[in-house]
Amino acid sequence: QSCHRPAGQRASQEPGSGGLPEGVEYIPTRKKGKNPMKPVGVAWYSLYARTRLGYLFYQRQVKKARERYPHGHSVSQPYCFPGVKILPIPVLSNNYSYLVIDTGSGQAAVIDPSDPLAVQAAIEEEGVMLEAIFCTHKHWDHSGGNEALCQKHNSCRVYGSALDAIPQLTNPLADREKVSVGCLTFEALATPGHTVGHMVYVLDGVPFGSPPCLFSGDLLFLAGCGEPFEGSPETMLASLDVAMGLGEDTLLWPGHEYALECLTFASLLELDNSALEQKLQWAVQQRQEKRSTCPSTLGEEQTYNPFLRTHRPELQEALGLWQGVGEDPDTFRARVLKEVRRRKDLYQAT
Repeated sequence: QSCHRPAGQRASQEPGSGGLPEGVEYIPTRKKGKNPMKPVGVAWYSLYARTRLGYLFYQRQVKKARERYPHGHSVSQPYCFPGVKILPIPVLSNNYSYLVIDTGSGQAAVIDPSDPLAVQAAIEEEGVMLEAIFCTHKHWDHSGGNEALCQKHNSCRVYGSALDAIPQLTNPLADREKVSVGCLTFEALATPGHTVGHMVYVLDGVPFGSPPCLFSGDLLFLAGCGEPFEGSPETMLASLDVAMGLGEDTLLWPGHEYALECLTFASLLELDNSALEQKLQWAVQQRQEKRSTCPSTLGEEQTYNPFLRTHRPELQEALGLWQGVGEDPDTFRARVLKEVRRRKDLYQAT
């Protein structure tokens, strides 16, 4: 596989550069891929997240996805910087695992290994040694491959939060703790909300002359964010703010391919957002060709992701919300976030 070097501009993946083919009109659709975690009841979520029934459901997901997408749900492209290679692995019906390689030593880490067969195939193709698994959270579609990979790679360690029941966890991490894999340095950031122990991982790009890379799990997607299954709007807002503190050039590598759905929803909120319109047009083209939409940048996300625009007057006005006299700004932003989430859930349910 050839590598893409993000330092250069990609005409084929720049928002709005291609758009739709001449004469083709885009009509938004609400038909989406199946997502077992969208609007669910408390009872179903508890079964999925806390019992063996959830694991059995995950195994069924894996089997069906392997049959339907023998080569993965999307065409992805590895990204290379001097000394590091990031390989997105499309798994299940819309998940991404990521193999991150120190090309000097051949040591590698994987983030959220959903399907162990797909991850192992990538490891063998790249000829690398798996030293670490970084799990963003406990849900099976992010942690289901831990056991099989640990059996295959005896020296592999599993990292994550002790607050989540992550399978095969060997090395619990604290907020801001750093882990080295070869010359790669990952920093764990506690970002509760989706689950109580959700963490994201930031790859330090300085040694490689690259921007930081954020592996966001189910905290943040392109134009979207995860459901706060185990947290309040205030908790989720604080976690999103942690991510946004990383810098605008940070590359965002999300846990799911939800771009088209999220951008279409966002376009219903902000009708006159040109950055959003261009990104949506670009995403339509990408998904028509089954191409991945990863990564974006945090700076770009701030221009169209409604979950990151709770401070923007245009979004507040579109939602019909105004800050109360004496209301704390962050309390108001949490109220805006809650309304965006409510509307997104209603959109998904239709």
